[in-house]
Amino acid sequence: MLVELSVKQKFLTLCGITAAAMAASLAIGQRLIPQSILTGVVFYLISGERPSTVYASIVSLPRDIRTAIIFLKLNLCLYRYERAGATVVQIFERVVARQPNKVAFLMDDGQLTFAQVKQLADRVAAHFYAKGFRKGDTIALLMETRLEYPCIWLGLSKVGIVTALINSNLRKETLRHSITVANSKAIIVSTELAGAIAEINEQEGIKGLPVHLFRTDGAPDTASSSSSSSSDPLPDAEDLRLSLDSSGSSSSNVDLSAIPNDISPKDKLVYIYTSGTTGMPKAAVITNLRYTFMALGCYYMLSFRDDDIIYNSLPLYHSAGGMIGVGSVLLCGVTAALRKKFSASNFWADCIRYKCTVAQYIGEICRFVLMTPPKPTDTQHCVRLMFGNGLRPQIWPQFVSRFNIQQIGEFYGSTEGNSNLLNIDNTMGAVGFVPNFAKAIYPVTLIRCDEETGEIIRGPDGFCIKCKAGEPGVFVGKINPKKALNSFVGYADKAASEKKVLHDVFRKGDIFFNSGDILVQDLLGNYYFKDRTGDTFRWRGENVATSEVEGVITTIVGLKDCAVYGVDIPETEGKAGMAAIVDPEGKVDLEQLAAGIRASLPAYARPLFIRVLSEVPMTTTFKLKKRDLQVDGYDLGKIQDPIYFLQSNGTYRRFTADDHETIKSGKARL
Repeated sequence: MLVELSVKQKFLTLCGITAAAMAASLAIGQRLIPQSILTGVVFYLISGERPSTVYASIVSLPRDIRTAIIFLKLNLCLYRYERAGATVVQIFERVVARQPNKVAFLMDDGQLTFAQVKQLADRVAAHFYAKGFRKGDTIALLMETRLEYPCIWLGLSKVGIVTALINSNLRKETLRHSITVANSKAIIVSTELAGAIAEINEQEGIKGLPVHLFRTDGAPDTASSSSSSSSDPLPDAEDLRLSLDSSGSSSSNVDLSAIPNDISPKDKLVYIYTSGTTGMPKAAVITNLRYTFMALGCYYMLSFRDDDIIYNSLPLYHSAGGMIGVGSVLLCGVTAALRKKFSASNFWADCIRYKCTVAQYIGEICRFVLMTPPKPTDTQHCVRLMFGNGLRPQIWPQFVSRFNIQQIGEFYGSTEGNSNLLNIDNTMGAVGFVPNFAKAIYPVTLIRCDEETGEIIRGPDGFCIKCKAGEPGVFVGKINPKKALNSFVGYADKAASEKKVLHDVFRKGDIFFNSGDILVQDLLGNYYFKDRTGDTFRWRGENVATSEVEGVITTIVGLKDCAVYGVDIPETEGKAGMAAIVDPEGKVDLEQLAAGIRASLPAYARPLFIRVLSEVPMTTTFKLKKRDLQVDGYDLGKIQDPIYFLQSNGTYRRFTADDHETIKSGKARL
């Protein structure tokens, strides 16, 4: 009779068996694979698992053991920092003490050593403390990528001031909202963006806030500053750069003895904003502990080296560029080469120039780089690892083959969420993995939902239902405020935070973070991104995953930008598919596209409408603004772009005003 074990007992038993098997294999000089077979067989005998589960455990055991060792190192490091009460600033200062003269940041022809970063951060701290700002205050930072950017928020954090990292592309009401939702007490803005603040300077929530202007063209001398003030969009703003430069020479340290040392790892560090694709941006709370976990997580799990140079062309107000990319520098001591704005044509040239060994990507960056004409520089770089999120499975093999990339570290997670995944073993298309036996330690899972609406499906007992292998579901993570791995601090807006929390998921009183994303897990524990809840739509009785259709169309049209979404049809159940393709040069061949769609997609998944865009309505995370496109729909009164309509024979023809009227009247047979 087989013994029934709990998940925890199975995990501990498997660890014990594995340790014994490893010791035995070392003693007799055997390799890890035979030992994993022994482990799997014994595990099967004592646990009563199905053969498929045992097979998966055997196949994935080498990966899982390696990951467990790295994961243990990461957690021990986090535990030590948390127990010592170490903040981001304190960890950074340990790095500075170890390597003061090493270059921290490179950009264009400039650079800052770790000691220089500390000096500037100290000046910022002393300056704003002297101005009366204290722990818990928020200051909005509106600045494009430059060497001083991390120094400013790092210095503010030394006082306990929370920096709201504002998207530098925002304007007017969205900009005003982002500043006020964080309850900002002041604004720091760089010269090139001063006009954006001037536009809203008299509006509610902004009027009266002190503005500190960081001149990016060099500080004017005192003699000329008064004469030039009339042309400044913010004539009353303090010249922050001049104030910081006059606070001491580059060789001296600022006196910080007056600033209390009362900041804890759980205190807020910065606000990082969501993209705002479904409404106004939300300010996600990033604590010192959260920032530390995210930065160290990639460093350990992807096996960064101390001499690595990371190419970071991402915006520094974003979590990938500003938290993972910059965090690897501040907390781990590597070097980063920054770029003001991503350029596909200069990507490898920059990597070669700065001798980068690691590079970051988000969204569609890899596709943009792949679209560039082949050049010798494609393989003349030293980049061995690229990591980020959003690499489409359809172009993954082409990308690594053409550019000779040894490893892709695709990760999954949201800025504010507690459910993060990381692909460390080059499994093509996967966004990460969690071994089945490790979910007692890292409690993430998939639960059933209505794919079209995203509504969670509960069983007769009122609790959620876990998905089986191969079954799509919403990815959720259990919230435990006591652990950095599992905590969820949420947004500055508490009401918005509560919307992301699920209660009574598997038992009364438990709480989980709802990612809002639909993923699929295979038997080996690998997760694959399927869609976002709400992006999936239902047509002709079938669920259509927009990401899958986008992947097919993108491949057919030569990697051009494409967004797929559902649109309402009067008198018809469900939503019809519509695809928007960016083609300003008019090169898309509609016949070839139609043939490719017929060959690759079932009838229900084929877009009824094709909109050909003349420009790129894109977010700063390199994604098409799908919500705006969905609102436009196929309304010819709103749209100047050509729209094409699917025919019964599978071809597309130009959509006309008569077609529009027929559909509006509910008489169309689709």
